[in-house]
Parts: sequence; C-alpha cells; structure tokens
Amino acid sequence: MILKDRVAIITGAGSGIGRAGALIMAREGAHIVVADTNLANAEETVRQIVETGGSAESLPVDVTDDKALENGILSVAARCGRIDILHNHAGAQVAGDLEEVPVEGFEKSWSLNVRAHFMASRFVMPIMKNAGKGVILNTSSSSGVLYDREMIAYTTTKHAVIAMTRQMAGDYARFGVRVNALCPGWVDTPFNEPFIAQMGGRAAIEDYIAKKVPLGRWANVSEIAEPILFLVSDRSSYMTGQILVVDGGETIV
Repeated sequence: MILKDRVAIITGAGSGIGRAGALIMAREGAHIVVADTNLANAEETVRQIVETGGSAESLPVDVTDDKALENGILSVAARCGRIDILHNHAGAQVAGDLEEVPVEGFEKSWSLNVRAHFMASRFVMPIMKNAGKGVILNTSSSSGVLYDREMIAYTTTKHAVIAMTRQMAGDYARFGVRVNALCPGWVDTPFNEPFIAQMGGRAAIEDYIAKKVPLGRWANVSEIAEPILFLVSDRSSYMTGQILVVDGGETIV
C-alpha cells in the first residue's frame, strides 16, 4: 500500500470527486479525515471506507470559517501526530457572466475556491515543514486553463488556484513540501448542476460535451481518483508546481 500510515485531510470529501479521492487513498493505507460541511455526507464517506477495511474519521467544518478550519486541522495534528497530505477540494460553481453573476456569488466563489485553499494550506504548512515533508493538492479545473462560457466567477477563481499553487510550490520546495494542482474536466457529478441549468438541461449538456470533448463523454469519478492518487503519493515524488489536466482532451482543441 503506497500511502500506508499516512494521514490525509480532504476537504469536500463528502461526495463526488472528493469522496472518490478519499476512497482510493484509504485503499492505499492512508488514514482519511473527511472534512465536509455536510456531516451526513462525511459520515457516509467514512462508512464506505471503514466497510472496506480502511481507516477514516469525519471532520464537520465550514472551510470558509477560518477559526473552525484551523481548530479542525490542529486537532487532527494533535490526535494523529502528523498530517502528510492535504487535498483542498471543496469548491463552488456559480454561473453568470460579468453583468449577470451575483456579486455575492462571486464572493462566495472566491472564499470557497481560493481563500479556503489558502487558509488550509497556511494551517498545515508549519506541520509539514517541521516534518520535512508533505503534499498539498489543490483542485483547480479545466476552467482554470481555458475559457468557460459565462462562468466568470468560476474561471477567475480556478485560474487563481493555479497561480497560488505554483507560488506555494516554489516557496516551500526547500522544506520538502510538494504542491500541485489537479484540473478535472467534465466529471458526471451534481456539482455541474449550475452549468447544466445554464445550458438548458441535461440533453443540451450531453450534446455540448459530445462536441467539445475529443473523447466525447463525461469522466467517471474513478477516472479522476487515479490521478489524485498519483499526485499525493510518492509516484510523483519529483513533481511540484505542476498542473495535471484530466479533461478528455478538451484543452487541446
């Protein structure tokens, strides 16, 4: 098991890609801290991990609440004695162009998609520096490297995550801490509901994906879990400050 005895905190691990990442890390021996604002969802992820012989606990937390986030991370470090992996995954998708997106929607996107990643990383960094090693994985999006129709809040924040990832990687490589970003493309989860509604429903989005994505289909969450495992494990031990795009080829056309 390539993550045996490591401790991983994953935000937004109560569903979708976050849950898939939690399951695959647990399969490889990590103790998983499922951080999610929805306790029921977090507990379901824990249940699935424990049912298959893994080790996990839930951490109900609003990642935009700095104090609650700090207390949660410090409690994990005190209890487990280490934090080896932080996967900043929790995020929001708010639709609308410059004139249409609600200002509060833009602010929510910034707070959840960028600032929460920044703060969680800030809280774990002293722990990782003291250990002389650690991995931070930030979830960006294919929207962080290309234009995404009428999604200014989402694309702005996801581009920012990439810049932040590179900056963090450069600053902390000398301490043995690696920082990379994952850019998923179209993954079939409820997270896409705002864009699906904007596009005019499921049939419209299916047609859009068939035309825009060279592989012609959505990804399954399991197809994103494997790249997550690669990025948080020693399989990518000489890789930092990099952006891994997993999008069925959308960004090449």
